[in-house]
Amino acid sequence: MSRPTGALTSSDANQLVTWAEAQMPRIVTDAFDRIVERIPLYERAEPHLRAEVRRSIEGNLRAAVNAINQRQDTLQLTAPHETGRRRAQQGIPLAEILQANHFSFGVLWDALVEAARPGGDCEAPEAIFAVATWLWSVADAHASALTESYRAASAELLAEEGRRRSALVESLLAGRPSPDCSSWEMATLLGLAPDADLIVVAVDNRNSASRDLANLERTFADQGIVSGWQLTPTLQLGVVSLHSEQHEAALGVLTGIAVRAGVSPPYRSLAETPRALQLARTALSTVRPGQTEVREFNSSPLAALLACEPNEGRRLAYEVLSGVLELPAADRSMMLDTLVAYFDNEGSAERAAEQLYCHSNTVRYRLRRVHELTGRSLKDPLCVAELVSAVFSLRMCKLYTASSSIV
Repeated sequence: MSRPTGALTSSDANQLVTWAEAQMPRIVTDAFDRIVERIPLYERAEPHLRAEVRRSIEGNLRAAVNAINQRQDTLQLTAPHETGRRRAQQGIPLAEILQANHFSFGVLWDALVEAARPGGDCEAPEAIFAVATWLWSVADAHASALTESYRAASAELLAEEGRRRSALVESLLAGRPSPDCSSWEMATLLGLAPDADLIVVAVDNRNSASRDLANLERTFADQGIVSGWQLTPTLQLGVVSLHSEQHEAALGVLTGIAVRAGVSPPYRSLAETPRALQLARTALSTVRPGQTEVREFNSSPLAALLACEPNEGRRLAYEVLSGVLELPAADRSMMLDTLVAYFDNEGSAERAAEQLYCHSNTVRYRLRRVHELTGRSLKDPLCVAELVSAVFSLRMCKLYTASSSIV
């Protein structure tokens, strides 16, 4: 940074600044005492931090006096830059740092005024006016350097924290804890509550506002919900810790930013995280591309079993329902819709008919046709299990959606 315009040509002014250099130990002590007295954070600080604060006060004030004394053509701001970086790493708020900087220069100014007044050590009242412009210009430059360095260091720390959290989430999702960090330790580092439910969220990030997705962790935190996220080229994957009463709030966060997302069923054991990821991705796969919807995975154990073996599920669907799947599109859709409505309504032909806007006898007729086409009776529990599994598999493999048949 360039020096202020003008120069200290007065010998009295130079004498005053030289006096300040000689009195620096006392000025530093007075500045330190004022900071500790007036800023509670430093008053409560550990001894090692207080000692470091004292050293930084001395470094900054000596650099300032050195600059005022015209020993350099440009201001050397190494000291305030280092102070800003260190305080950011220590987590001290910027407001307190700037306040301490203000107090330090205030003490230096008071000492110069006292020395320049009649009867003072220098007795150069006119010189104080020459020094004032320089002193407060340097003080402003130090404050700017502190702020700039603090913000740069804070941004680096946030980025590093983001990378660390992302790596922890990746390990949990992959089920591969690092050799020196167990799953429980990773959950602790992420802040996941040990007595809360967990869910995995898979968000399609290809058509969503990047700013909204980048702030997902903060948005969840605003609802009192802890989460950790990993970004991949196509997905934003999150492990979310929540209590049962927060479940709807979590879904509301995702719905509110209009994303295409899949959500796993709640689980407790961290060892189940890879499985939950698969279920969340399966739920996501059932949402049509380009559509904004948050879909939870069916909590049925049968659905989870089929999701974990998608290839086998596909084979099962075609083996059980081949007779239905070979029908013309309109007939196939009608049969599958009827079968799904029957299962969704606990085997009630009457309620299925209400859902399909037809007569219950029509439903019974179609179910008899399913029996003929598949060779599986809805009165045989084993046959029902196979039919239900086949329908689930069609949905899991994105081969069927209600009212649209095979897709």
